[in-house]
Amino acid sequence: MSTNSKGFSRTGLDRLHGVLERHIESKRIPGLVALVSRGGETHVEALGTMRHEGGAPMRRDTIFRMASVSKPVTMAATMVLLDECRMRLDDPVDEWLPELADRKVLKRPEGPLDETVPANRPITVRDLMTCTMGLGMDFELMQSPIRTATFEATDYSVASGLAPHQDEWMRRLGELPLQYQPGERWQYDLASEVTGVLVSRIAGRPFEDFLRERVLEPLGMKDTGFHVPAGKLDRLPPQYGPDPVTGEFHVWDEAEGGRLSSPPEFQGAGGGLVSTVDDYQAYFRMLLDGGVHNGERILSRAAVELMTTNRLPPELLAGRSAMYRSVAHIAPGMGQHGGWGYGMAVRTLRSDYAPVGQFGWDGGTGTTAYADRENQVTGILFTQVGLSNQSSPRLIHDFWATLYQSIDD
Repeated sequence: MSTNSKGFSRTGLDRLHGVLERHIESKRIPGLVALVSRGGETHVEALGTMRHEGGAPMRRDTIFRMASVSKPVTMAATMVLLDECRMRLDDPVDEWLPELADRKVLKRPEGPLDETVPANRPITVRDLMTCTMGLGMDFELMQSPIRTATFEATDYSVASGLAPHQDEWMRRLGELPLQYQPGERWQYDLASEVTGVLVSRIAGRPFEDFLRERVLEPLGMKDTGFHVPAGKLDRLPPQYGPDPVTGEFHVWDEAEGGRLSSPPEFQGAGGGLVSTVDDYQAYFRMLLDGGVHNGERILSRAAVELMTTNRLPPELLAGRSAMYRSVAHIAPGMGQHGGWGYGMAVRTLRSDYAPVGQFGWDGGTGTTAYADRENQVTGILFTQVGLSNQSSPRLIHDFWATLYQSIDD
């Protein structure tokens, strides 16, 4: 724990500790690591244990599975290519992703896969970066034929096994029609994975190699990557998915011999990273500093502004908000930000304690990371408990509510 808490009230930090500790004492969250930063001062809480049955304690350098909190970081590799004019926002992606050329689009989003019309236009780089490519997770149509087909072809979760090489993954994706015309609707997740393949092909090397050289190493993010080396596996807790009804802990993934114990064939930009709270603080601090880290420019100021401000027009904002309202009962408050930038949510409405302009995202493994310029605050909370029940969402909500009460001006 930091002893110097300038920027936060002592009373507020004590309350934050108490709220987090209460979740640990509930036995629904085995362990967590939280970091809050403001005005150059940092406060860290490492509570509970690595395993639900006890054992080794959580530490500041514990490594967690980021899930979708990968998106804000992996998007930086795409912004590097934009900064260098190696691609442009409105370039069609056909040159680099021929699997997505000459798309067919379903006549009806919920309709049969063989009833299609030609796409009105090609998919562009901008479509991928704003999650409007025409295919992805649509929470309002989860039982549709295209969702089933997309899941079978492209989803490689704990239950479904490891993903193939990106070329085979793209081949399978290219066999599917789009659900919507390009640019017509915001849909979650899939476009982020495709963006990683796009970066790899333009850079001419594996996605992780480019991300590491241009983003991770300059920021000193030494514990961030797509797998955990053998010498660090003792710092990776198991990933739990509690039973939705009973709360019983089920192991989704172990450290030793698990999915992250060796380099993956497919480096998933949408959710494949592991990291620590300090690595993520370095990244979000760079965003708050306009793309600069320790005097070295990582991204242009304009690139950071594009990433961290809303990129969706009003009609797409309305659709995104309606989609998340339909699942608000599953993860209270999550997704209720309004806007979307590049790789992350951007608050365009005040729906809770956080101010308009806050940017960041949440992950299905029980992770959350956001920052806001108004308060110069960064908040990061990582657990090993997935969103299969309400335990992690409630913890995440309480973390943010208490953090914003702790600000002392």
